[in-house]
Amino acid sequence: MPTTGAPEHFDAVVVGSGFGGSVTAARLAEAERRVCVLERGKAYPPGSFPRSPWGLKNNFWDPSEQLYGMFDVWSFDGLEALISSGLGGGSLIYANVLIRKDERWFVQDENAPGGEHWPLTRADLEPHYDEAERALGAQRYPMDHEPYASTPKTVAFREAARALGQDWFLPNLAVTFANAGRDPVPGEPIVESRPNYHGRARETCRLVGECDVGCNFGAKNSLDYTYLTAAWHAGADIRTLSEVRSFEPRDGGGWIVDYVHHDPDDERPPTAVRVTADDLILSAGTLGSTYLLLKNRAALPGLSAALGRGFTGNGDLLTFAMRCAQDGLDGTRVPRVVDPARGPVITSAIRVGDALDGDGSEGRGFYLEDAGYPEFASWMLQLLDTPRDLLSAVPVLSRLVRRWAEHERETNLSDEVSDLFGDCGLSNGLLPLLGMGRDVPDGKMSLKDGRLEVDWRKHGASEEYFERVRHLSHQIADQLGGEFLDNPIWHLNRVITVHALGGCRMGRDDSEGVVDSYGNVFNLPGLHVADGSVMPGPVGPNPSLTIAALAERFTRAMIDGAPSAPQAAPTRAATTPEGSPPVTGAEPGSEAASLEFTEEMKGFVTLNGETDYDRGFRAGRESKTSLMFHLTITATDVDRFIDDAAHEGVAHGYVHCDVLGGRLPVERGVFNLFVDQHGDRARKRMFCRLYFSDQAGHPRTLVGHKIVQDDPGLDVWSDTSTLFTRVFAGHVDPDGDERARVVATGILHIHLLDFAKQLTTFRVHPATRVDALARFGKLFAGELWEAYRPRIGS
Repeated sequence: MPTTGAPEHFDAVVVGSGFGGSVTAARLAEAERRVCVLERGKAYPPGSFPRSPWGLKNNFWDPSEQLYGMFDVWSFDGLEALISSGLGGGSLIYANVLIRKDERWFVQDENAPGGEHWPLTRADLEPHYDEAERALGAQRYPMDHEPYASTPKTVAFREAARALGQDWFLPNLAVTFANAGRDPVPGEPIVESRPNYHGRARETCRLVGECDVGCNFGAKNSLDYTYLTAAWHAGADIRTLSEVRSFEPRDGGGWIVDYVHHDPDDERPPTAVRVTADDLILSAGTLGSTYLLLKNRAALPGLSAALGRGFTGNGDLLTFAMRCAQDGLDGTRVPRVVDPARGPVITSAIRVGDALDGDGSEGRGFYLEDAGYPEFASWMLQLLDTPRDLLSAVPVLSRLVRRWAEHERETNLSDEVSDLFGDCGLSNGLLPLLGMGRDVPDGKMSLKDGRLEVDWRKHGASEEYFERVRHLSHQIADQLGGEFLDNPIWHLNRVITVHALGGCRMGRDDSEGVVDSYGNVFNLPGLHVADGSVMPGPVGPNPSLTIAALAERFTRAMIDGAPSAPQAAPTRAATTPEGSPPVTGAEPGSEAASLEFTEEMKGFVTLNGETDYDRGFRAGRESKTSLMFHLTITATDVDRFIDDAAHEGVAHGYVHCDVLGGRLPVERGVFNLFVDQHGDRARKRMFCRLYFSDQAGHPRTLVGHKIVQDDPGLDVWSDTSTLFTRVFAGHVDPDGDERARVVATGILHIHLLDFAKQLTTFRVHPATRVDALARFGKLFAGELWEAYRPRIGS
């Protein structure tokens, strides 16, 4: 791409400004990183969202047709997908719902349908959920105040849910209903602690049902008012109408990013621009980020073959309860007032249990939420009902014509004109029902002739799930005295989703996912993904809050220096590391007895350069950076092992640490039991030295020691179950520890149950040499006596 001069360089370039990109941009900018946000769409300050037919006609995204609007509709075999193009991404058109992913729905089973496995838990995200809710100004719909308490659709949905024994609740919404310390009032000026990005005044929710077409009053706490405002105040360079087309690794590290700048007032081809960055964060949404990676795959060596797998629509299903009715005072059926245009689009929800909940629920769980739409949609529905209303209005019209012909002097015609509207049964008695939940993430995204394709069918593994959602929706319609109506495209074997997820899913390694649990792309340092595409499966409830929480987690890892994605490990021969100490044992073919047992230790380490074991352990525990090993310890000649002062054996097994690449085989290991410390028989050490390689093929050495000595108190268990641990860069011999670069530091422990299991693993060969096992036991007990005799004998 042609450029003039050197391209501008940033610490980080963020592609997209949705729930992943805006969070990332804000947190990196607040950490004093030089950040550039590239958003293909426009900014939408209050009052700029169109409402006229002409405005809506031009509010779609297709630059090839000179359309630079907000709505972007994608069509695939089996489904339609609606996404947003604009500063703030999907927050401009979402329905504001902030629900945390259910704790038990973090599926951790690669054999689950769709291959779903989440490499993190709800506990890992809990603090980040807290941060996101604070930043997004979460508030519940204030049903304890009027006029909110009498919102017709909320009341109707609540009554229907309770009649069916369902779990109805008010979820958090990213909407400002009230200023801090004040009662909620529609249309009150919002008090902000600092100017928002647009520099415009905002008002509390006016209950006009326009959330999904853009809030012209600024009542939605969309990303342009929250995270992007924070990024802007922290110095982020936010560029709109800037569409990324390609990117590639830069010589010497970092990334080259090429984008075009659109000018809606200029029909000439858009201007090409190039920037560079140390870190590139793709946050263009599930469809956008996956498409960009697929399109640029040839420039991305080592990109996971899992790219495109795991697509899910988050179980989205739209149905309707229409012409809702109830018994009138005279016993006849009259239209029920639902008034879906009153209130924000969504006010309340029902949660339906899942077999994973462990409470007797069956099937795959889901949420069902009330929904609404703007007033102009009610007028459109009223027009559709006009032929029916005109038939009922014939007597009224006849009466008016007779009065005019006979020159009657009745001057008040209000009642007659009112009757011309009919019963408004369609426009006022329609309640959309939004279902979402745990469908099966078995879709596949790919490129075909340069276009994005999604292979997904509703009549696949998710068919039973969708029927469950339809069944409850039908029951709600019945409770409201209405007619159940599927979305018309359902009968064309299609659904529409506004929550497309997957394609760049998280995984434990590059065979399972595209990114690790911190959003780092496997095998491509400095490349990250932070949006809905990283989900290994459906979120269940509305996914926006979980996307934001993940982005908080990912960015915190970038700022704190948490490890980048483990890289693909080349196949390595299990050779002895250069400089490793010799291992004693019987010669092949000897009749010496050998003994083996297994040991498993678990704990926490930190990778922030800390060298103090205790501080490393506490920091690792706080960040949940766990490390464990599972070893088989072998003394090939028990007699020699006992007689040798080094008491040295061989260790085989594996080290497991997610941030180093998961489960990593020990290429060679050395174990020493009860070595005198500086000639002091009352102070002994146990050692282990494990040589392995991380997923990138980088050699690593784990060195651990236990200190067994007489301290105040009877501490035999704590001494023998505590391993002070460091991981060094390279394969390091004992003389090189002081010079080696420390990769990780912390403490491992043997848990009591693991120790009990360990006692059952002792084996001696040949089995007839039970005396060898006895000699080993005597050594162990005797060395402990030497260490603790002063305390025990006092």
